[in-house]
Amino acid sequence: MNSFFERKYVIQGIFIAIALIIISRLAYIQLIDDSYLLSANNNVLRKVVVYPARGVVLDRNGKVLVQNEPVYDLLVTPKEVKNIDTALLCQLINIDKQGFITRMEKARAHSPFRASTFEKLIPPDIYARFQEHQDKFRGFYVQLRTIRNYPDSIAAQFLGYIQEVNDRDIERSKGFYRMGDYIGASGVERSYEDLIRGKRGVKNQMVDALNRPKGIFMDGKYDTLAVSGDGLVSSLDKDLQVLAEKLMKNKLGSVVAIEPATGEVLTYVSSPSYNPNMMVGRDRGNNYMKLLNDPLRPLFNRPIQASYPPGSVFKVVAALTAQEAGVITSQTIFNCPGGYRYGGGRAIMRCTHVDGPTDLIKSIQKSCNTYYGYVYARMIDSRGMSGPKAYGLWRDGLMKFGLGHKLGIDLPGEKGGNIPTPEYYTKRFGNETWRSSYNISLSIGQGELGITPLQMANIMAIVANRGHYYRPHLVKGIGDKKMVREEYTEKIYAGVDPKYYEPVIEGMSRAVNVSGGTGYSVRINGIEMCGKTGTVQNPHGENHAVFFAFAPRVNPKIAIAVFVENAGYGGTWAGPIASMLVEKYITDTITLPKHLQDRIMNANLEPKIIKKAVPAKKENIQNTKDSVKQNNRQATNTKNTALIVQHSQVRRNHE
Repeated sequence: MNSFFERKYVIQGIFIAIALIIISRLAYIQLIDDSYLLSANNNVLRKVVVYPARGVVLDRNGKVLVQNEPVYDLLVTPKEVKNIDTALLCQLINIDKQGFITRMEKARAHSPFRASTFEKLIPPDIYARFQEHQDKFRGFYVQLRTIRNYPDSIAAQFLGYIQEVNDRDIERSKGFYRMGDYIGASGVERSYEDLIRGKRGVKNQMVDALNRPKGIFMDGKYDTLAVSGDGLVSSLDKDLQVLAEKLMKNKLGSVVAIEPATGEVLTYVSSPSYNPNMMVGRDRGNNYMKLLNDPLRPLFNRPIQASYPPGSVFKVVAALTAQEAGVITSQTIFNCPGGYRYGGGRAIMRCTHVDGPTDLIKSIQKSCNTYYGYVYARMIDSRGMSGPKAYGLWRDGLMKFGLGHKLGIDLPGEKGGNIPTPEYYTKRFGNETWRSSYNISLSIGQGELGITPLQMANIMAIVANRGHYYRPHLVKGIGDKKMVREEYTEKIYAGVDPKYYEPVIEGMSRAVNVSGGTGYSVRINGIEMCGKTGTVQNPHGENHAVFFAFAPRVNPKIAIAVFVENAGYGGTWAGPIASMLVEKYITDTITLPKHLQDRIMNANLEPKIIKKAVPAKKENIQNTKDSVKQNNRQATNTKNTALIVQHSQVRRNHE
């Protein structure tokens, strides 16, 4: 009997305990915890995503290059749409009836019960018009966003553009992005996407039965604040960039200017360019297709993707590496009778005039092809080793100058140019007995060599620094602390003793500042600019004009490379452009005669007829493959005949 009563009290105790737990839980839910209240109110709440503003981009002097402006996305929840004036809605947001039907079908396919985008990127004026009637369109509401705005419409290839994410972007982000988000697609927008994109927030907004906002739920207790992206301070000088783009208007080519002491890029021009404002807003898709189909390829980023034979400017590197290798000194003299004979004297690499006895300084000043034919022969033939091995050492010296590989600029899509390997020539010539005469055109920056305009400018920065460089970069400060990525503070040496630079620099100075020099017409009064002109052979049309320089000689402030396609002589076209930009940057004035300024500004050097556009990803101004095929055909006879035919087209790369 006692056992029965004991069990009775135990069971009662259990039920009482359970009842107390339930009562306590209900009290907690109703009196303390608000989460269930939030859930219960979901039917009158709208979760509004708050998109962050992307970071603003400034020039090196604090002037705005990229900013944000508001736009609006119109969202719809199909199940909530009832008894609306379709004609009025179409009129307010500038779409037709079929457009309305198509958008609604797409929204229903996405989800009848969840909101999706009905119309994107509505400008403020159209939104203001719609807002006056918004209560008439149940099921529709507006989402605030921002888009990019470019006040001066410059530096399109540097700044880049943004686009809507695709499935691959969402997958790679591990859930950070959602459909409808935007991501950097090119330029610094892409390179610094993780920093400038910011972090989205969520706002819980109360609405009534007519979809009208009625305030923020619980004073924002459950809201998440959006965090704006970090701002960027670019290395560009806006005023210099504007001038450079004006000078390159109606021309194909590139301008790159670097501050030697830091590696900061001062000017970055790819011409032809485009107005970056074309890549934002509701017409972005149509504008993108126009640019994509433009035969002049304005989307092609020439400074880092176009590969050209360097031409005469290559002689600067050749002179430095030869001194370091010990095959010449500054006093080494070669006689120039009007050309360099090779292949047993049966072939000649010509000059346009006779230089006579020529030392290193004069060879740079006069741009003597003969001198560098001898220099290359000594590098390959006179070092007590096989041709391929000597060539490998020669190639290693070039690569220390940043050639033949990517420099690592903070832009996507950089190409490394081309310096063929010894194996390439061994395979091409069929054995390892080849010597300098087999590829003598390399001695003057022709043949299979290819370097980018960025690499050209970087060579000048190395010479200006007497032997070192910093990786070129376009962003000098990130966020409020103006931080710089560590890789852009590393000093990189080019492998040549500083003492070997002075005779080369003297030759470059004489080329510009002494009468008879190839760049004398573009000298700058009061500034000792050291430069080099070049005219690069172009098998597809007019020769390319090249000029690169640094200034002043002591404590250099700017190193620059200008490449104008199909323009002819470097001193005629590229030189004046570089001269004006250098003087503008250093003194904020231009003293070049007005008629020369007008000639450059007003010239139209774009090709008149382009039969077929080459896809951007395959575009290469000096098509190495074509060159190889041509030279392989020339090499089908005897080696001596091959040498004569191969180099009969080599002309003096000189002005």
